[in-house]
Amino acid sequence: MDEKRKAYRLKEENEVTITVISDRENLPNEKITHSYSMDISVSGSKIQTNILLPVDTLLMLEFSLVALQQKINAIGRVKWIKVIIEDESYEEGVAFDSPKKKLAEYIAWKQNSIS
Repeated sequence: MDEKRKAYRLKEENEVTITVISDRENLPNEKITHSYSMDISVSGSKIQTNILLPVDTLLMLEFSLVALQQKINAIGRVKWIKVIIEDESYEEGVAFDSPKKKLAEYIAWKQNSIS
């Protein structure tokens, strides 16, 4: 299978706080705090949540990067959904609106420390 991704994916789990910024009905207004990223790149991330976020939902993501003990923010849009456990657990692919310099530096630093 050919790799379609343009950017290196860092396979690590980080806590992520999600704020829905789409103005769609039936979406949570409060921050979603019981979620985490499963992999991350400068162009997007796979996240796991306990709330179904429809495709095209616009999100503000605040990643808590344990290795750096700091947070990085990104705005992205849900591109795909996978139901893990109905009404309990979901994976969503989020594409960032624009690459983040801090995120790129973090991924490069982690990539160098791995090799």
